[in-house]
Amino acid sequence: MPRPFSERRVGGEPAAALWKPAGIPARGLEVVILGLDEFEALRLADYEGLYQEAAAMRMGVSRQTFGRIVESARKKVATALALGHALRIEGGPAIKETQGETTMKIAVPTRDGQVDAHFGHCAYFSLFAVEDGKIVAEEKLESPEECGCKSGISGELARKGVTKLVAGNIGEGAVRVLSSFGIETLRGAAGPARSAVEDYLAGKPFAGGANCHAHGAEHHEGCAHGH
Repeated sequence: MPRPFSERRVGGEPAAALWKPAGIPARGLEVVILGLDEFEALRLADYEGLYQEAAAMRMGVSRQTFGRIVESARKKVATALALGHALRIEGGPAIKETQGETTMKIAVPTRDGQVDAHFGHCAYFSLFAVEDGKIVAEEKLESPEECGCKSGISGELARKGVTKLVAGNIGEGAVRVLSSFGIETLRGAAGPARSAVEDYLAGKPFAGGANCHAHGAEHHEGCAHGH
């Protein structure tokens, strides 16, 4: 017997559920069915630009499963475009994410309790769980010894549920890698790590935000992390 499909998390319904060639009546057109899970895979990988590992975590599936879903979705879209078929988005083993969630997790590259000005060489990451705009929990994630841009820390942070990184100086390449794991970077923070997060939650602007000169964009272009 074939294995049952596991449910995949999706962000919601698409803005439109039916696409067809202009000027051709829908009646009589062949229709390609794109599942909601396939639509979500395209949205995460091709619209949001997430790495497959990060997109898979968002959908609650393995990276291999995500790869199969997005490959199937791209094939279906290409078929509809190439042959002039209609494309309908519906069905599939998908469940909608709970809307209005108030919990998020913020990471801060830290050394001795202070925001480390150098993201790639911080001693550890302070992770703050936030609910309703207030810090409710804090934990520590040890930083790998090697340079942060090659350490895989972006994936580890994403697996921990981090969606924002409050940092001092950080190179553009690292920012791009973090973004591809669904993590937004906020630069220019300084002082105690917890205070930096509290300032962000209070809407206070950070003082700086200059890029890291020692590990700038040209360094990160050679980063070993790919899709």
